[in-house]
Amino acid sequence: MGHDTRLLNGFLAVAILAQVCAGQTLEPIRYTVRIPQPRTHYVEVEATVPSAGQREVELKMAIWTPYVIREFARNLEAVTAEGGSGRSLQVEKYTKNRWRIQTGGANAVTVKYRVYSHEMSVQDNWVDQDFALLNGAATFLTLAESASRPHEVRLVLPQSWKTSITGLPAASSAPHHYRAVDYETLVDSPIVAGNPALYEFTVAGKPHVLVNVGEGGLWDGPRSARDVERIVREYARMWGGLPYERYVFLNLLTDSGGGMEHGNSAAIMASRAAMRAPGTYLRWLHLVSHEYFHAWNVKRLKPAEFIRGEYETEPYTKSLGISEGFTSYYALLAVYRAGLSGDLDFFAELSRLIQQLQSSPGRLVQSLSMSSFDTWIKFYKPDENSVNTAISYYTKGAVVAFLLDAKIRKATGGEKSLDDVMRTALMRYPLEKGFTPEQFRNVVQEVAGAGLREWLARAFDSTEELEYTEAIEWYGLRFAPDRDGLGKAWLGVQTRVEAGRLSISQVLRATPAYEAGFDAGDEILGIGTERIRPEQWDAKLSNYRPGEKIGVSITRRNTVMRIEVVLGREPRSRWNLETDPQATAGQRRHRDAWLRSRQVN
Repeated sequence: MGHDTRLLNGFLAVAILAQVCAGQTLEPIRYTVRIPQPRTHYVEVEATVPSAGQREVELKMAIWTPYVIREFARNLEAVTAEGGSGRSLQVEKYTKNRWRIQTGGANAVTVKYRVYSHEMSVQDNWVDQDFALLNGAATFLTLAESASRPHEVRLVLPQSWKTSITGLPAASSAPHHYRAVDYETLVDSPIVAGNPALYEFTVAGKPHVLVNVGEGGLWDGPRSARDVERIVREYARMWGGLPYERYVFLNLLTDSGGGMEHGNSAAIMASRAAMRAPGTYLRWLHLVSHEYFHAWNVKRLKPAEFIRGEYETEPYTKSLGISEGFTSYYALLAVYRAGLSGDLDFFAELSRLIQQLQSSPGRLVQSLSMSSFDTWIKFYKPDENSVNTAISYYTKGAVVAFLLDAKIRKATGGEKSLDDVMRTALMRYPLEKGFTPEQFRNVVQEVAGAGLREWLARAFDSTEELEYTEAIEWYGLRFAPDRDGLGKAWLGVQTRVEAGRLSISQVLRATPAYEAGFDAGDEILGIGTERIRPEQWDAKLSNYRPGEKIGVSITRRNTVMRIEVVLGREPRSRWNLETDPQATAGQRRHRDAWLRSRQVN
């Protein structure tokens, strides 16, 4: 009830603000952001906040960005305010992310504060001697009811830094001066400053920039720009155009990882050495493809539960299997269609997703819809039992997209596909409306012209096993035969090495280890009478066969124990997709149409 009330109050505030602001332009909040000593990891923010003579104004800071409560206010300090004459004003922090300022009737107040910026992630802030990444949610206080108000940002950079770049348009001819039409746009537009390498290209008449921070002599900038351009061209073809005027890829080569989508930009982190190995570079291309696909799916085609500018109350949606999972599917497919991966690469990545889902006991406990709904308390807060009770909506959503694409193609004789569903949904439910799970399923039904409602309900809302036969037969694929005979011996645990000790990090449900009584946290000492060093574990276990009984010595809470266990068979090899050598000409045509995005001849 309390959550619903807050949402209702939010809707009312937006509605009242829209009425008040109709026909008039609100005075912007103007920020000056200084980085006087980058080595200290601080930015200093000075904000001129219009108060229109009110006796009191309220400021707020975002609490979350997708899909985690991040508590950005924890990095703020020394929040002060001054009136028009420079006199100090009373500032009261009354919740974890809100402040009241007594204005004394001033038309504007100047608010100053510092932000500690030393978290290497695409959602947070990072400042050091080399570069800065500033995210709006982590940096800017705003008026509590300022969703529709413009926000301007002026950066004062260290003398040795020459460049700042963001998806925001320039506010004036002055350097490092940007304007957001509203708070949502401010939050949705990260800024990078320093001396990055810039690579520009044009697609469909619209400029794009690849911003590489930290190439370090290991990263081939021109090649990466050419490959990103091919991905952009493929998506422009699929969607029938580009939905923005300019796009910026912020590629931070920091030996970290992750990506975050934005309306006309994306922030990506990777290793500068990733280009030195084909596999790691392909993963980077998939990451770029994933975040860029979000320019349509999420940033324009958005779940109805996400309210523009509302970053204080987490929205609950059952649609992240579509928003994130379908995006993961297209991330692989678009890279292939752009000519940047081959059959072996594509099927290996698709097989990895299927294997990851099918080897997770959590698939029998948590549905795809509930995985999305519970993302705030489960997906980004895993523990040692998560593998047994939860699934990733990225993973299952991608697998469902693969199966659904095949179903639509089969139902329409190859004339329609999931591509048509995505394009139709974007036209039917643009950003202003968003879509509900039922509305998206209606589009699937409309495009497929077949009874897929029950299948969609099972795939999204139940924990029933997915069926792969129809898809692999339509495309002329198969799961590769097990070439290892009985397969490898399997205990059913995940391990990690800490301080030279081999410990169990997870025990999978319904496995030999689970039934025998192993626990997360157990330290493995040996098998039988033989002591095993951590680096020997996999090799020693491979000496045994499924069905053999062994004794494993462990320590648990400083007590030495011996557990008898009958080894099982490693299931991993069951889910490797490959082309079926017996595929018919029709099946090969279906596969070719799918991978190259053509109708079946």
